[in-house]
Amino acid sequence: MPAVLVTGASRGIGRAIVSHLSTLGWDVIAGVRRSEDAAVLGSLPRVSAVRLDVTNSDDLEALDAALPARLDAVVNNAGIVVGGPMETIGVDELRRQLEVNVVGQMAVTQAVLPRLRASRGRIVFISSVNGRISTPLLGAYCASKFALEAAADALRMELRPWHIGVHVVEPAQTDTDLWENAEQTADDLEAAMSAEQRVLYAKHVAGFRKMIPLSRRIAVPVDNVAKVVEEALTAKRPHARYPVGLSPAVQMAVLNRLPSSVSDVLVRKVLGQP
Repeated sequence: MPAVLVTGASRGIGRAIVSHLSTLGWDVIAGVRRSEDAAVLGSLPRVSAVRLDVTNSDDLEALDAALPARLDAVVNNAGIVVGGPMETIGVDELRRQLEVNVVGQMAVTQAVLPRLRASRGRIVFISSVNGRISTPLLGAYCASKFALEAAADALRMELRPWHIGVHVVEPAQTDTDLWENAEQTADDLEAAMSAEQRVLYAKHVAGFRKMIPLSRRIAVPVDNVAKVVEEALTAKRPHARYPVGLSPAVQMAVLNRLPSSVSDVLVRKVLGQP
């Protein structure tokens, strides 16, 4: 049966991908950061777990020995969200955002490419609608996803001679703990600001808080994303990009064709921004 490495597998989208692919008969290597998550996932049929912090050089070096001789795909799912106005995000936090969401993904991909070249396998990156549309208070996260999509585009062209597919999956709001804990995220966002910044950006944060209930209502189940990943891994004629659902596809198609002066107004209005 085909084998796939899934990073960021302990919860949310990653956990759903592991469960979905294993039930379809894939042998899944689940990359996790904590030993307790490895124990839980390793108890699932057809799943083996490996300690993999995508920013840890020791974990990356040990990855080769933990993988089967044949690897058919990698799903780069590990990621974090650093929120806040761009003015208020510390440089260390900005580096951490890019280190996990971009550099870490590339490091894992580089580590497994010899196996994928041998199997003519596929690479899937879990991006976001925010890899094509930037929004207030998520600028650092959006920057990481824009960068990830640019890297995927380059890889897709560079790896064509070896018939290695490179595909990007673009969910919008998804039913994960990001939205379950959104109020705490807003609290943390404000706590990280100086007193002056909290005054300057009070209306921005208030708009974010007002959007939380709507975002929860429209969030799609994680299983929807897992099914799209399955398509990216198995389709005979796979696409370069897979928006998850019609709404993100329409959003990206419309907003990316509008003048910035118009799209900015629309995005700010929808997100309750001043």
